[in-house]
Amino acid sequence: MNSLSLCLCLPPSPLPPQSAESSRADGSLRGFTRISASDEDSSESSREGEQINAVASLHFIMDLWTSRRRGTNTRLVLMLVSWCVDINAETCHRPLVSSLSPSSFRSSSQLSSSHGPGFAKLNRREGAGGWSPLDSDKYQWLEVDLGGRTQITSVATQGRYGSSDWQTAYQLMFSDTGHNWRQYRWEGRIGAFPGNSNADSVVQHNLQHPVIARFVRVAPLRWNPNGRIGLRLEAYGCPYNSDTVSFDGDSSLIFKLSQRPRQTSTNTIRLTFKTMRNSGFLLHAEGQNELGLTLEFQDGRLLLLLRKGKSSRQHLVSLGSLLDDQHWHRVAVEQHGSHFNLTVDKNTKWVVIPPWFTHWDYDQMTVGADQNLDSQNSNRNFHGCVENLLYDGQNLIGLAKQRDQSVTAMGNVTFSCSEPVFVAVTFTGPRSFLRLPGDIGLHSAGVSLGLQFRTWDTEGLLLTFDLPKRDGTVWLHLRDAKVHLQIHKAGRPPVELKAGSCLNDGQWHSVDLRSRQHLTVTVDGTEVASASPTYPITPGGHLFYGGCPAEGNGRSCRNPSSAFQGCMRLLTVEDELVDLIKVQQRLMGDYSNLQIDMCGIMDRCSPSYCEHGGSCTQSWGTFDCNCSGTGYGGATCHSSIYERSCEAYKHRGNTSGYYYIDADGSGPIKPQLLFCNMTEDETWTVVQHNNTELTKIQPSTERSQHLTHFEYAADEEQLMATINQSEYCEQELAYHCRKSRLLNSPEGGPLSWWVGGPGTGQRQTYWGGALPGSQQCACSLQENCLDPKRHCNCDADRTVWSSDSGLLTHKESLPVRSLVLGDVRRPGSESSYQVGPLRCYGDKSIWNAAFFAKETSYLHFPTFHGELSADISLLFKTTSSSGVLLENLGIRDFIRLELSSPTEVVFSFDVGNGPLEVSVKAGVPLNDDRWHRIQAERNVREASLRLDELPAATQEAPADGHIHLQLNSQLFVGGTASRQKGFRGCIRSLQLNGVTLDLEERAKVTPGVQAGCPGHCGTYGGLCQNQGRCVEGTRSFSCDCSSSAFTGAFCDQDVSVAFEPETSLSYSFEENLPNESNGSSSSHLSPFLPNLNLRGENVSLSFRSAQSPALFLYVSSRRRQYLALLLNKQEQLEVRYRLESSREEEILRSRVRSLANGQLHSVSVSRLADSVTIQVDQHSKEHFNMTSGVEFSDIRSLTLGRVHNSQGLDPALAQLGSLGFAGCLSAVLFNSISPLKAALLRPRAGSVVVRGPLIRSSCGPAAANPHAAENTHHQPDQSGSVGGGQPLVNALRSDSALIGGLIVVIFGIVAALAILIRFLYRRKGTCQNQELTKTEDSNRMQFTSQTISQFVPTESQKEYFI
Repeated sequence: MNSLSLCLCLPPSPLPPQSAESSRADGSLRGFTRISASDEDSSESSREGEQINAVASLHFIMDLWTSRRRGTNTRLVLMLVSWCVDINAETCHRPLVSSLSPSSFRSSSQLSSSHGPGFAKLNRREGAGGWSPLDSDKYQWLEVDLGGRTQITSVATQGRYGSSDWQTAYQLMFSDTGHNWRQYRWEGRIGAFPGNSNADSVVQHNLQHPVIARFVRVAPLRWNPNGRIGLRLEAYGCPYNSDTVSFDGDSSLIFKLSQRPRQTSTNTIRLTFKTMRNSGFLLHAEGQNELGLTLEFQDGRLLLLLRKGKSSRQHLVSLGSLLDDQHWHRVAVEQHGSHFNLTVDKNTKWVVIPPWFTHWDYDQMTVGADQNLDSQNSNRNFHGCVENLLYDGQNLIGLAKQRDQSVTAMGNVTFSCSEPVFVAVTFTGPRSFLRLPGDIGLHSAGVSLGLQFRTWDTEGLLLTFDLPKRDGTVWLHLRDAKVHLQIHKAGRPPVELKAGSCLNDGQWHSVDLRSRQHLTVTVDGTEVASASPTYPITPGGHLFYGGCPAEGNGRSCRNPSSAFQGCMRLLTVEDELVDLIKVQQRLMGDYSNLQIDMCGIMDRCSPSYCEHGGSCTQSWGTFDCNCSGTGYGGATCHSSIYERSCEAYKHRGNTSGYYYIDADGSGPIKPQLLFCNMTEDETWTVVQHNNTELTKIQPSTERSQHLTHFEYAADEEQLMATINQSEYCEQELAYHCRKSRLLNSPEGGPLSWWVGGPGTGQRQTYWGGALPGSQQCACSLQENCLDPKRHCNCDADRTVWSSDSGLLTHKESLPVRSLVLGDVRRPGSESSYQVGPLRCYGDKSIWNAAFFAKETSYLHFPTFHGELSADISLLFKTTSSSGVLLENLGIRDFIRLELSSPTEVVFSFDVGNGPLEVSVKAGVPLNDDRWHRIQAERNVREASLRLDELPAATQEAPADGHIHLQLNSQLFVGGTASRQKGFRGCIRSLQLNGVTLDLEERAKVTPGVQAGCPGHCGTYGGLCQNQGRCVEGTRSFSCDCSSSAFTGAFCDQDVSVAFEPETSLSYSFEENLPNESNGSSSSHLSPFLPNLNLRGENVSLSFRSAQSPALFLYVSSRRRQYLALLLNKQEQLEVRYRLESSREEEILRSRVRSLANGQLHSVSVSRLADSVTIQVDQHSKEHFNMTSGVEFSDIRSLTLGRVHNSQGLDPALAQLGSLGFAGCLSAVLFNSISPLKAALLRPRAGSVVVRGPLIRSSCGPAAANPHAAENTHHQPDQSGSVGGGQPLVNALRSDSALIGGLIVVIFGIVAALAILIRFLYRRKGTCQNQELTKTEDSNRMQFTSQTISQFVPTESQKEYFI
């Protein structure tokens, strides 16, 4: 082998932090192999096929490959490596079979001597032109002995020459010994190779990963239905040379490692091993200060541990599974700076090196058994073979073979691989069974049966047989992952024993059943269950393993359990090993659906396809992901169950509260619990930190500066994603000072600064409200600083309190991470600071839209990479009946999302198993020009499609099919590459695997596509409740609640007030009339005509009270007309009209009774001329006709509660009005006037007069929000102020114990006064929450209590003086 081809031996090391899923095992076209940076296993196999003594000299090339350096030299080396790969690909593609003698071929059977296996050479016509077995069934095979371990890169097949005999699909298996076969699987899952379609054409498959083996076996699965199995074969590859050593459990090799000049920045240990033990020590390397690295097995997995001395060790990472299968496995441990890469076969994990492990250079390495470890248990030592052990490119086994002085051999070390032969059998499905004759060495006095098994299933039949004369049956089976023995005998009580636990872990477990004097069941040699039946337990017929034959052929075999799926070996009858090769040759017993001489168990959880921390469990044929507690859902925990922003929650109809926000959907950023403030037109995301309160600083003579760090209620990734995703962010920054300067010192340098921005942040020298880098405060921009020569109020250095505050709005500088205050040392200096929470609004992704004007228009983006998991989320609206929303093509694979008809959406794709479709049909047309949401996901388990709120449709993926989606063209949005079946309409908020595609930016430069898409009220207008009106926005919509009695983002929050008997709220309509003297008018105009004459009105409200009689609404007129709503003594609703002053009032009485029962009741009254309709709660409407006038003229005011001006009222009604109303009123609406909203939300409006206490309340229980973690309807102020401009500081944050104590005392007194006032005005039957009082004569003192923020200050807060 020339040196150039050796370049292939040097694969690039994986670069952190890529996971196993990101390293594509099949980086090129399906069915072919390409050497690439992600093809670790392929290049590793090639490396081992070369001459080992050249690896060290070429290791430098690998280092250049993995380095980050750029330049001519690196590019030259990469070109050389690429050239070497091409040369080696040609040199390792030589025919391996054509030159072999006929004795190198074996087969399960042959049709005749001329159809023998020796004639199965490609393109040869000797004999009958190829091999054909005696019977054409799935148990036939052809085997080739290549004469020695060989690197195999390709396999080609033909049918039998000039015949109708060929196979259409086959399995490919390899072995080193002619036993213990290993099936080759595409992508680690697919066992079937496509075969031939005629007798003479050659079908060749290049293996994705070269295989090292001596024996090749082809097992036809399907064949020409009009012929027989017929096969001619060729394998391609090259010779394989290696250095191998065998360890017997007591032997080891100790290498004294010399220090060599370091030529590379990457340090590696590489080896290949095979073993049949699932636990034990493999390798230990130790250096200075007793620091060492250990590789050992535990339950068939490889563990990487770091040691410090003999007793202290740290488990870094584990990888691999079922490594005790007696097949070769490749291991690499690589150090890249501060992290390790551990690679086992094709899977790599990246792990950070602990700080105390600071070196790599080792003095000594021990393989097989470490004599220096504290435990000398030989069971912990390695039993098996090691091949091609390299330390930084140095061939250590080669040194041992040369008897180098640096190598010490302990025990029996042989430089070859000798291994025991265990013939295993695989039960592949529910129809699998093995039958052995019942007369093979059995004793009449009892029975002794044994076996070993491994499985992932919790249930399955292990063994069953009938007792003599068929008067009983014995079943040995798994149930709940335990071994159960059941014996049923006629006329005797049943016997049941159980032993073992968790036996479905994929490990080998032994079971022994013995019946002599006692009946015992022993599991794994330790757990024993016993019984003493009074009759002998001996087989009276055949022994059935794994299952029973099909009905009618079972010969009395009955299976009360499910069939066993897994592997068995070491079957013994009377302590004699059963020869399963004879069974395979049909010389003994019978079987069906078995794979003999191989264990085909797969670990479907290694690597785990469960994402975001989901836990993987498996059975024989599939795996499941438990997504509980992860925040993600779906078959592989791929898609987030939470929305990406507060705005997304809002537009699903939610209200203010704490919500889990997942900023990148299915991406790696974890969901975070954040507060969403939806009380304004803009939806604010509020991120609290550990100190949002006003904090007092006391002068210090020891430290010249005060430093505070802020820790936020979101991880760094979530924090930055929130800022980047938002249209606007702000954070309040305030400094209150007395003789404490802020920014500008006399020397001109900044005294204080803050640090903000991504990562550790950047130093900022401007204050809230000023421009970045200006070293100014807001007053400088407003030109109103106390000292015109200074740029901040505090820099005036005055002895009275002043302040500088403002908002930081430059997103590049947010959030504030720390604060340094410099002028805190001088005597007499006092100051306090406040850094508010981070507040952001505007989700840039949710409204990002494009309008496709023609069916031939589209947008294109880079190729979508969703090899193992792909999720697509978008909203669309259209008037067209069909169209492709999204498409991305590969050579064979594709993914497509389309509106196939006016009522159906189809998600289709192909990953190599043939096209698969998932569709959802809607019950209504989807081309209604309204927004519809689509969520599609494809993973290795299933595909799912959800449309709007309809149930998701799912389609399972083939259990052992292709799993990698390979795309290579551009991604087309709104159309296809062929420009057919394009989409006409709007697409919005398109996200692929958590990444938002910027449709608007691409649309700006694409003909036929427009950026943005208006028209949201057609879809979301229904969110505006209670007569709220939807208002279109450029990128969103809002609800106008001016004509509603409700408030809030969706006009869904009622305005409720608890009334005391002395409470009176009067709304004057005259205040809203135009002022005739100056032509001005109020900002809140009445909807009525200037003369305020009404021929009809609509009145609605809700009330709760125990008072009867009670007047709760009264509307007066200047013409002694009125309207009154009241409860009479019979607890009925009365509506009283007096529309003609000369006539008596008309009383309209509802039939509904018991309205003063303390429950919430709703009332609506509607009048049009003389026709009046009354409805109470959900009762039927009641209709009345008035006999008096029909015009309510010159209305003057509306009063709720006590009526102080009763002029014109009936005396009885006036007396009732003077009593006032005790209860709760909410959602009061007179036409479009809401007096409660005017009083509570616009208390300074001249149209509202309040007498007595007016208590903001809630008349009924609020509905719980299922999406919010905690509902919150307001954000309390964080600080107040006291006389003289001095800030009110939370005592918890004060640095002075004395001041803190005084504040606590004052706060206690104030709180006591507040409780006393509330008690004086409290009345049984009303509900109180928040008190708002307004009187004409005097203002009440208001007290607000702060709610505890999400982050309560603790002693761990990083605040100190420096």
